[in-house]
Amino acid sequence: MSDVIRAAYRGTWWALVLRGLLAIAVGVFILWRPMESIASFALLIAVWSLFSGFTQVVHAVALRVVYNQWWVLLLSGIVGVVFGLAALSYYPALSLAFAVVLVAWWLLVTGAVAIAAAVMERKLGLAWAWTLAFGILSVVAGAYAIMTPPATLAAIMGLIAGFAIVTGVVHLMAAYKLASVKAQVGNALHGARA
Repeated sequence: MSDVIRAAYRGTWWALVLRGLLAIAVGVFILWRPMESIASFALLIAVWSLFSGFTQVVHAVALRVVYNQWWVLLLSGIVGVVFGLAALSYYPALSLAFAVVLVAWWLLVTGAVAIAAAVMERKLGLAWAWTLAFGILSVVAGAYAIMTPPATLAAIMGLIAGFAIVTGVVHLMAAYKLASVKAQVGNALHGARA
């Protein structure tokens, strides 16, 4: 195998292994220390809002000569910066309230759209019961999410932890598969030379 391929393999393999181990560690940490994880999550929301808002302001100013609606991006960026500053000032309550409301509204809107889709499916003579059931379940989950913020935050953190652990395992499996492909390619090259 050429040195370029070996270097690319080593870099890719190590990146997959390190990302996998880090993702699993993050997932386990969230499950092990949920309160610290929630505090970090709140800080991440505030910092991300500041960063995203500032980036949008910079893009809006850069696009003002070519894009007539640049002010919409500017306004969005300003809202992001203001929310980020407010979230830092009212840490962690505002960020966590935002997360709960965002999840609840997402569930409610998804449920309403699914119910509307089920009505249309029924009018068209299509199977509609599962779509309706999904819509009702989503609306109920959204109402429950808004009424029980601690449970919603626990669910959000559980999903993040689960996603991190599954992602980590997938990365480690990919690293293992890459190692086996490397061995197969090496064996094929040695066999071709013989």
